[in-house]
Amino acid sequence: MKIVIIGAVAAGAKAAAKIKRLLPDSSVEIFTKDTHVSYSSCGLPYYIQGNFEDYRTLLVRSPEEFRQGGIDVNLETNAEKIYPEKNVIVVSGPNGRRTESYDRLIIATGASPIKPNIKGIDDFINIFTLRNIEDGINIRTQMRKSKKAVIIGSGYIGLELMEAFVKNGLETVVIEQKSHIMSNFDDDMSDLIRERIESSDYKNFKIVTGDRVSEFFGENGVLKSVITEKGQRFDTDLAIICAGVKPNIELAQDAGLKIGETGAIEVDKLMRTSHEHIYACGDCAEKTHIVSGKKVWIPLGSTANKEGRCAALNAAGIYSEFEGVLGSTVTRCLNTTMSMTGLTEREAEQIGFTPVSVTIEKPDKVAFMPDASDITLKVIADKITGLLLGGQAIGSIGADKRIYSLTSALLAHLTVEEFGNNDLTYSPPYSPTIDPLLNATQALCKRIAKSC
Repeated sequence: MKIVIIGAVAAGAKAAAKIKRLLPDSSVEIFTKDTHVSYSSCGLPYYIQGNFEDYRTLLVRSPEEFRQGGIDVNLETNAEKIYPEKNVIVVSGPNGRRTESYDRLIIATGASPIKPNIKGIDDFINIFTLRNIEDGINIRTQMRKSKKAVIIGSGYIGLELMEAFVKNGLETVVIEQKSHIMSNFDDDMSDLIRERIESSDYKNFKIVTGDRVSEFFGENGVLKSVITEKGQRFDTDLAIICAGVKPNIELAQDAGLKIGETGAIEVDKLMRTSHEHIYACGDCAEKTHIVSGKKVWIPLGSTANKEGRCAALNAAGIYSEFEGVLGSTVTRCLNTTMSMTGLTEREAEQIGFTPVSVTIEKPDKVAFMPDASDITLKVIADKITGLLLGGQAIGSIGADKRIYSLTSALLAHLTVEEFGNNDLTYSPPYSPTIDPLLNATQALCKRIAKSC
């Protein structure tokens, strides 16, 4: 059997390695436009910050290692067209333009940064997006000879890069067109994130919300400042566009594969597209939300690896289902860990639940421990059924520990009452006697129609 994979960062690389282990006699070939395969793009902000010096630390597996394992890797090779009825693709690269046949095809083309329609966005060499290894190297090089930076967008990448720049001494401005930073959280939790970040010991940054960049201004191809719609002007030595990403679906769409309601490639639980011999996985593919049952597009590296494995199993003839996602995430910025899973209160209401929530602030461990710090935890449930819907945690590094526990409860579709019986660990260096998550669910019990 010959399996062809298009794309090889997370999902594609995972699929290739898994298939070769399952079917050692199969022919597995990777085509990627990238100059590297199998690397941690999520680690790029920490490379830029200087947490480690060699970008190769981010490489999980080199092309040579893939080839030693019997997997053919074609770097800087573009898949131009898929002919599903003929089981062939057309590719072009260093070895010219040619046609490749396949028995099974896996599309893992990922996503690309969104570039807003801003005057001058393509005119200056020191405006960047962050998606691949070269982007990370270029941003880090420019950062190290800069004094000022502007970041457009305040999602995960925006705040991670803000931390990198601030800790490297740059005067940094984050510009967010929405009224809140980290707008995937509920507004009250977004407010808390901002409050905590702005209370950090670092003062060389400014967060601007409710405004957007209208023009990039510079000379001789070098950006000098940005101007916003409200007339604010910020001088800068570099700008980063962190306005989100979009799924790379053009190849699949051109081949006649069905595109889902979210704008990503539609797949079933086997990661199979509308063509029986073609699979899609990772950031280019649509997902199902485990709590709501709705189609969503949530691009995450952790999801991409799981989907790549599932696609590989099914392409190899081994039945496997990918149930969906919870949108579980975590990141940090300066003194703040922020983590979430499931639905926000806003999303739950839009979907048709009757959400109720409890927000508590508790120490992450017994208060007499010298490194005890507070966590603010918000847990959401349906008022009628008591079904747990989601949660958000802000605070110390222990915040994501509580979200870990909640993800399992959401996966099992537990009610608040059922989760209240959970036997969570206790020891003074790790948790109070009653964990904050249990405190929150106990309080939430009083707010649902069926009292616990």
